[in-house]
Order: sequence, then structure tokens, then C-alpha cells
Amino acid sequence: MILSEGKILYHGSYTEVKTPDIAKCADGKDFGRGFYVTTDRHQAERFVKSSVGKAVKNGVAINDAGKGYVSEYFFSSNSKLKIYEFSQADREWLHCVVAHRKKGLLAEELKKWDGYDIIVGKIANDNTNQVITAYINGLYGEVGSKAADDIAINLLIPERLTDQICFKNQKAISSLGFKSSKELEINGK
Repeated sequence: MILSEGKILYHGSYTEVKTPDIAKCADGKDFGRGFYVTTDRHQAERFVKSSVGKAVKNGVAINDAGKGYVSEYFFSSNSKLKIYEFSQADREWLHCVVAHRKKGLLAEELKKWDGYDIIVGKIANDNTNQVITAYINGLYGEVGSKAADDIAINLLIPERLTDQICFKNQKAISSLGFKSSKELEINGK
């Protein structure tokens, strides 16, 4: 189990995030709309550059695109939270990611995840986007078929993927305690 009492979690962003707000979270992410963290500080640091780029592109961050932040939290367990943790990047994980990323595709799959407050699993990062896009476009066969699923999962090399934790609502976010943040300089600036 990845989430446990006191577990340290990291979030990379263009800004320090002391108090996460679900209203500011985007749709179309791997496990749906939510506030995403990881247990891997390096993963959060790598995400800072991407977050800064998106914020500048969208006009959210205009002052200094040469820096970002990794915010650090501790998890405080709440027995009332409904948590689902994928043990591996398998067929069920793939279907969850695809259903959340591509509206209307595997729509029945979304219903399975509506009731969860937190979803934990592997991250479909930049290295996996080509495989998932090809899967969504049916290049490995019919989306949702065992043959297409097997090809995509094998190409993802799931054992090399790091984790992500999606806090899907404010009730879940309330289990996060802000610890600190670290400013990072973005290479090339």
C-alpha cells in the first residue's frame, strides 16, 4: 500500500500550493479531475517544468517562468475516505486512464471510479503518452479488447513507471497537511 499515515507526498507546480483547491484542477487527467501528488520527489521536480510551460501558455504565470515549486505534504489517514490503489499498470488501470483522458471512450468504466475519493496507481507520463494515444486511436486493435490491451500494456513497460495519487475531492484533500515547499530554477532560464 502506497498511502499510509504520515506518508510524505510531493506536488510539482508553477506556484507554491499550500492549500490545494479542487476547483483549480483540470479534467482529462489519468484518474480524472483531482489534485495529483507522488511519493517520488524527482517525479514532482520533473513536472515543474511542464507545469510552468502550461501556466505561461495559458496566461496564468507571466511574472517569472524561470522558476517553479515542489510542495511537500504529509498524509493523515481518514477511515471515511474511499481509496482505490492499482497494484500494477494492468488492463483495469489502462481502461481507467483511457476513460478519463478521452471523453466518451469506455464510458462505462468511468462509473466504476465515481465513488472514490482517492485513486493511486502508476503515472502515464510523457514516455507513455505515445502508447496511450495509439491505443485510444485503435492502432493496436479495438479499444478495450484483450489483444489491444495486451499490446499497450507490454509497450508501456509498467515496471518502470512511478506512482501518482489523485485526491478527487475536498474531503480527500483535507487529509493532506502542507509541510513545506522548495523553489526550483527551471533549466535554460
